[in-house]
Amino acid sequence: MKVGDVARRTRKITTRDIELFTELTGDRNPLHYDAERARRSRFGGLIVQGGVTSGLLNAVVAEDLPGPGSVFLHVDWSFKAPVKPGDEITAEVEVLEVRQDKPISKLRTTIMNQDGTVVVDGTALVYTEPLP
Repeated sequence: MKVGDVARRTRKITTRDIELFTELTGDRNPLHYDAERARRSRFGGLIVQGGVTSGLLNAVVAEDLPGPGSVFLHVDWSFKAPVKPGDEITAEVEVLEVRQDKPISKLRTTIMNQDGTVVVDGTALVYTEPLP
C-alpha cells in the first residue's frame, strides 16, 4: 500500500437495507419508514440511515484497501446529501498517508451517488492488524 492508491465499491441501496439496519440498531426514524411524513420533509421522500451509507466504506477498507485485518481508529465524515432507496452509491478510499513505524494509514473517504453527488466526505485513520 502506498500514498495515492485508490479502491472503490458500488452498491444499489434498497428498502431491505433499511430494514436490516433497523434490526441491528432499532433505528425506526420516520424519515426511513413513514413515506408520507418523509415526503413532506425537506428530503421529499424516504432516506436511508447514515450507517447504511457509510457501511459501504467499511467494506472497502476491510476487503480492498488497506484490506483484511483493517479497522477504523477514527473517522471524520460529513454527510452532505441524503441517500434514498434505489440510489446506487460508490464508496471510494484513497491513501493519503502511511506510517512507517506502525500499520496505520490515513485515508480520504468519499461516497457518491449515481449522479456524481457527494453524499459523504471525509477522512479515516485505519489500523491494519497483520494477519497470518
